[in-house]
Amino acid sequence: MKKKLLGGLFLLSLVGFGQEAANFKNIEATYFYGSIFEHNKDVAHLITGHPEGIVLSYNNLTYGENAWERRYNYPDWGYSFIYQNPKNDALGDTYGLYAHYSFYFLNRTIKAKIGQGIAISTNPYDAQTNFKNIAYGSTLLSSTFVQLGYDKKNLFKRWGVHAGISLVHYSNANVRAPNTSTNTIAFYAGVSYDLNNNGFPEYIQEEKTPYRQPITINAVIRGGINESDFVGLGQQPFVVLSGFADKRINHKSTIQAGVDVFFSTFLKKEIEYIAVSFPRRNLSEDTDYKRVGVFLGHELRFGRIAFVTQFGYYLYYPYDFEGRFYQRIGLKRYFGEQFFAAVTLKAHAAKAEAIEFGIGMRFN
Repeated sequence: MKKKLLGGLFLLSLVGFGQEAANFKNIEATYFYGSIFEHNKDVAHLITGHPEGIVLSYNNLTYGENAWERRYNYPDWGYSFIYQNPKNDALGDTYGLYAHYSFYFLNRTIKAKIGQGIAISTNPYDAQTNFKNIAYGSTLLSSTFVQLGYDKKNLFKRWGVHAGISLVHYSNANVRAPNTSTNTIAFYAGVSYDLNNNGFPEYIQEEKTPYRQPITINAVIRGGINESDFVGLGQQPFVVLSGFADKRINHKSTIQAGVDVFFSTFLKKEIEYIAVSFPRRNLSEDTDYKRVGVFLGHELRFGRIAFVTQFGYYLYYPYDFEGRFYQRIGLKRYFGEQFFAAVTLKAHAAKAEAIEFGIGMRFN
């Protein structure tokens, strides 16, 4: 079940990123070398060397054939493979597949690349054989990478170069405990090769036109599985019901305000466990596990897909779990103007709670 859920994150990324096909391609090979950031003192024993690895990317180059490309300065989109050796036996190696976007600045000399996908850990946590690996509680992980640096295509014939700094994040978003996660900060350098035989066309310039939509009501149902931080309580299903109003204020941005109702049964198991095992906390087994929150959000549109960010606060909060504030980030894929699907990560600051898979409808 957990493999299907995490696999769905990458599949939606593939569907969402697979916009209108581009006719111009290049490939990249990149080496990176860095350190695992000690974001939590509990992972200190896993930082024993300097991780290194490779990134292989296949890119679709845009020139403005579609309107969204012009609005974002002709980004690239494509797919990447990352291999990382963390230089720690307990962590094991990781192999990941990603969908990515690359954005350009300063006359296209600076490139920011962000990718989302899934990775496989070769040595996840096991209570008997690998109890030290509290970072990865499962073989299959959610992963994000970011690169920022200099980029020069076609420096010599079809060959180009790039270099900069990067971040690679691995986590299973509490699909299975433990889930402390890792973040590798690294320097990278590599080469690119242009696959186009006939050169590259002139960029089509953007024609700015005003665009607005009226306020629209949305309904979303989200679900998945996750697990308490107390190892051994087992994976539990959850459901989130959301209603919100949104207003698209231009081609790129939509603002939101709404309500979430959370039915997270892992909290029910956690409450029962704490009530029995830690009587000094004076927690009743009958404490309600449900929560109700309000949120403000934003969508950044890229053609048929959107990058979602939401910031929420629990109004109904009978059990204290990671504080009253929460965040949600992720990808949303529109099917026409009325229906959509989404994969989002719900978290409390740096502490992930769940990967949510959702479907929704806009009532025009």
